[in-house]
Amino acid sequence: MFSNFLPSQVNQLTDPKAIAFLQSIERIALATTLSQHPILTTYIHKGSKGTPILLLHGFDSSILEFRLLLPLLATQNETWAVDLLGFGFTQRQKEINYSPITIQIHLYDFWKTLINRPIILVGASMGGATAIDFTLTYPQVVKSLVLINSLGYTCAPVFSKYLFPPFDFLAVEYLRQRHILALNLCSNLPNLDTKLLLAIQCAMLHQEMPGWHDAMISYVKTGGYCNLANRIAQVDKPTLILWGEADDMLPPEDAKKFQQSIAKSQLIKLKNCGHAPQIEQPQITSQHILQFLNNCNL
Repeated sequence: MFSNFLPSQVNQLTDPKAIAFLQSIERIALATTLSQHPILTTYIHKGSKGTPILLLHGFDSSILEFRLLLPLLATQNETWAVDLLGFGFTQRQKEINYSPITIQIHLYDFWKTLINRPIILVGASMGGATAIDFTLTYPQVVKSLVLINSLGYTCAPVFSKYLFPPFDFLAVEYLRQRHILALNLCSNLPNLDTKLLLAIQCAMLHQEMPGWHDAMISYVKTGGYCNLANRIAQVDKPTLILWGEADDMLPPEDAKKFQQSIAKSQLIKLKNCGHAPQIEQPQITSQHILQFLNNCNL
């Protein structure tokens, strides 16, 4: 059975792993300083050994992007994944302005309430920028970092913060319509790889949540993590940088920039892999992460 807060489209999924993952989603009424009302926050928690790992998803995404990676990590370490404020299946409240700052505050309150001990922070794409920002703000919380094709040097176009109605709505709706078009095309193609269809279904499921448009508009207008680049060199935690060499969203030189800026870092490039190693190569990605943790004695 699926939780009743999930969109009805969840019933269209046929992949056993995705279904099992969604059935494992939990929700907490999280008290924060951002609102007078608790924020219903969705997460998954598996495993019980070692230093806790906390997984942070990318822009316009959800914890579903870790449906393949999290179970592999949880065999060796306690592992969490949380839907960041304004994203995924976490509740969106109208009175909140969605930005890197409010994401950071919500994430700290989640950590303090449910984990409350030092963690390994793993961030993919925008989640990588969130992980860096969080680590620099709360250095006592984070033991080490894993950045997967992370944002930080490349960010949203400058014009995004100047969007105004109705163009703000149309710009955000374009993201949803792009997924719908891809889903319709793939559904009608013969001999289609079912993994591609599943990936699209999982990528758009959270877009049916209440308040998705407004939260996305609010976040995009802030410019996201555009001011992070000059702070990256301040990271002093052991850091693993995993980078899919076939990434078509971020420039390949960003990987080298992270390695050069973060003193205690190592870079591993993944061949035949694009922007999302956690989905494209979960087995290899988990092996690299667990080996990194073993080397750090975590």
